Order: sequence, then structure tokens, then C-alpha cells
Amino acid sequence: MTIAIIIPARFESVRLPGKPLALISGKPMIEWVVDSASKAKLANKIIVATEDERIFNFVKDNLKADPCMTSKSHKSGTDRVYEVVKKYPDIKYIINFQGDEPLMPSEYVDKVIKLLVDEKQDMASLIAPMFSIDDLNNPNVVKAVIDKDGYALYFSRSPIPFNRSESPANPQSYYRHIGIYGYSREALMHFNSLPPSHLEQLEQLEQLRALENGIKIKLDIVPKAYPAVDTVQDIKEVEKILASLKM
Repeated sequence: MTIAIIIPARFESVRLPGKPLALISGKPMIEWVVDSASKAKLANKIIVATEDERIFNFVKDNLKADPCMTSKSHKSGTDRVYEVVKKYPDIKYIINFQGDEPLMPSEYVDKVIKLLVDEKQDMASLIAPMFSIDDLNNPNVVKAVIDKDGYALYFSRSPIPFNRSESPANPQSYYRHIGIYGYSREALMHFNSLPPSHLEQLEQLEQLRALENGIKIKLDIVPKAYPAVDTVQDIKEVEKILASLKM
């Protein structure tokens, strides 16, 4: 049974061109991501999905992962992951590990795999408590609401649930979504056969396509979220965190 971590790594990032090869503490970001993925205990394959020969060749020559060339026309990382999975019929479970998450702990990957394999979930992801009012009001930080069994009810860029009381909102009463996804092969194929949904297009959140079409997303709670990299300033923040971890 193949459990694959697939890392979408697009060179043509709007805010940070060449992002997967951008240096973080002297090492390309894609190397940090693959290093973290390789420490996951439950996966047995790592694939970097890219549209660029520079990334392809760097992975092939330097990293313990299989590079896979994909179309330049994909609109999302999930589309890129889907193309890869079609080329590998042996893959049964898929982890979509974002290529701009160099600090994602490998334990988080294993948590998602356990939801897929042990709990037989079709689709799974992670959430963490919110610790900052600024994050709560930041539309780039996605919020999640779950039911009593840990399934996603909704994701939004707005602070949800709405706090109607006169007391200030306690950010730790809210959850933020962490951008790692797990799919069974069948669920990924079904998801990608669906057209973009109404709520997905309003919020610009792909996971809402699943909820609108009755695909349940099981969520596990982890202690904290780590910053992704979209800008040069994000790189500096990640470098500070890495430096603090070495102390």
C-alpha cells in the first residue's frame, strides 16, 4: 500500500517568484519541506510536483524525493497533486503537503495519515487554537468550525463563529486551519471531478467544494500553526524561528 506525500512546488509564484528555490538559512525552501516530509513515519513515498525544470532538476540531483513534471496551467496545488496521482496507480492515500510550509512538523503529517488509514476517513486535515486577535481578524488566516465528532462544519476567512456577546472575543475559542490535506485515492478523484463551488469561489477556499458536495473532512487538533512563506518578509520570520530552535 503506497502512502504518498505529494508536494506541489510552483516556480511562478506571483508574490515571490522562484519560491521553492528561495534560500532559507542557506538552504532552498523545497529542501526544508522534503526534509520534514521524509521524517514522517507512516508515508512510504515522497513526490515533488512541479512545472519547472529548475525545481525538477534540483530535487532529482539533491533530495530524497521523486520529482514529477506537471502542467503549467494548473490553478491550484490540488490540481497538480491530482495529475501526479493519475500517473501512479499504486498510490492509495495522498498527503498534500504545501511546498511553502518549511516548518510543518513531520508529526502533523503522521496525524493526517492516521485519520485516513486508521479511521478510514476520505478526507482529513488539521486545525490549531488561535492565539492572536490579529490572526482572528486576518482574512489570510482561515478559520474553522467543527462539530462534536471533529468534522468540519465550515471554513471562512471571517472570524467564525460570530461573537455576539459584549465581552471581547477570546482568540483561543477559535480554530485556525492548517493547510495540509489527506485524501483517499477515491476521494481525491471525486473531488477533482467536481466543478468549483459557489462558496469556494466566494471565499477562495478550495476545501469548501468538498463540504458543499457532501464530502466530510475529519479534523485533528494540533498545538500550534507555523508560518508559511509567501514573501521575503516571511522568509525572515521563518529564519528567526529556526534560529530560536537551535538555541
